[in-house]
Amino acid sequence: MEFDFLKPLDNEILRSIKEFSSQQLGSKVVFHTAKDFPDLNKIKIAIIGVLENRGDVNQTGEVDLSHIRKELYGLFPGNWNASIADLGNILAGNAASDTYFALKKVVSSLIKKKIIPVVIGGSQDLTYALYRGYDDLEQMVNLVSIDNKFDFGKEDADVSASSYLTKIIIDEPNNLFNFSNVGFQTYYNSQEEIDLIDKLFFEGYRLGAISNNIAISEPVFRDADVVSIDLTSVKSSDSGNNNPFTPNGFNGKEICALSRYAGISDKVSLLGIFNHNNTKQESVLVAQIIWYFIEGFHYRSNEYPFGSRENYIKYIVPLEEEELIFYKSNKTDRWWIEIPFVSNSNNKLKKNTLLPCSHEEYLAACNQEIPERWWKAQRKNIV
Repeated sequence: MEFDFLKPLDNEILRSIKEFSSQQLGSKVVFHTAKDFPDLNKIKIAIIGVLENRGDVNQTGEVDLSHIRKELYGLFPGNWNASIADLGNILAGNAASDTYFALKKVVSSLIKKKIIPVVIGGSQDLTYALYRGYDDLEQMVNLVSIDNKFDFGKEDADVSASSYLTKIIIDEPNNLFNFSNVGFQTYYNSQEEIDLIDKLFFEGYRLGAISNNIAISEPVFRDADVVSIDLTSVKSSDSGNNNPFTPNGFNGKEICALSRYAGISDKVSLLGIFNHNNTKQESVLVAQIIWYFIEGFHYRSNEYPFGSRENYIKYIVPLEEEELIFYKSNKTDRWWIEIPFVSNSNNKLKKNTLLPCSHEEYLAACNQEIPERWWKAQRKNIV
């Protein structure tokens, strides 16, 4: 059984958690222990540690997630009704590919059960295993990476934290519909890589653009299935991680806001947090990132595609050669734009679909400016 890959939490961590008060999060989470495995029929969010870091040359020694757990379970929850379980750890296999296989099987089974895995690593190449976890679900996957780099590598190179995206793009089955990078820093990426993002109709958002207006990232997360956070996207002064030293990046408030956007998205079914460097300072930040994701999950609105379009106001914007159709939610005032189905092409999407967008993009369309996200989504659909 796939859950046999999960090893229970050690007694030292469990003893520390028992010392917390009944009001702290640790008393409201069920744990995988040597004696008991949580009843998954009652769980909405499952926390999993993966003790694998061979894909990152900057990480040395074994992965230690104990500080993250102590910090997380010592926090006070909000007014949450989501049931949470800590399923323990996946140990590093004889080879990294063994760890990928175990992680793929675990997350795939949890997603099928409508449980959201929150995976804590380890190196970011584990994102490849998260993506492969959707192979049996017969759906296209939208991946969002919060990272200062695009993580391309040579086609024949082994999977690593700095090259996993290439593996995702070239490996079969190819279930990737869209990739979005949030927070890239130009000097960490070659011009060829930046051009490749545009050529593949992927999306890249510079750190400065997000920091100036973090709300522009919300539609990106609203359309995501998998969110992968590279902790080196946070500047060292806020993360406490100096290996490698990163003078620029998101601050603590911004990375937590992005995590909340991921949590509040009705579509996100998997979160990964990677490249933790085993420092106690960074463990505090990781705990708060997870806290904000769970907080966002509590406030999910279950809008489209779960709701009826009768709960939306339809706006038609005529352009010179076509018309754009927007929808605005009566419940949350959030916006979507329709991607039309083209019947005489080799579509990746089999019907009209809605792409999350912002009110600003609707206003731009009213001024005859086609939203770039709409154009890229339509091109991916027919190429």
